[in-house]
Amino acid sequence: MSPDQRSRALLRAELREAGYDAIGASSLTTTLRYPPDEPDRGPVRLFIVDGDAAAAPALLERTRARYPGSRFLLIRPGAAAARPPDPPRPWQRVLRRPITIGEIVAAARELVPLPPELQVSIDR
Repeated sequence: MSPDQRSRALLRAELREAGYDAIGASSLTTTLRYPPDEPDRGPVRLFIVDGDAAAAPALLERTRARYPGSRFLLIRPGAAAARPPDPPRPWQRVLRRPITIGEIVAAARELVPLPPELQVSIDR
């Protein structure tokens, strides 16, 4: 989830290449429109959240309640020397900018590993 469409498209493409089915959303509010489990896609298993969303704890809690069992990866700014501490829950992992799309995908693989039979490359 990021307000920048280009970044979302690049990340979705890289996640698809790694075998994941990815949906982009510009905000947590938009994310809540997706069903928790679709017959053709399966359950939502991971949210990659832009750091700005951490300022909306009530919305994060609604997201967590709607998608039980999902994991959360937070991307935060990292350049400031006096940055605030990471917000509590629901994060299983926090990454700091600057960061590459490959590093985000690697973190997704750690949080939600796919068995080989579920990995579907876009080249197949």
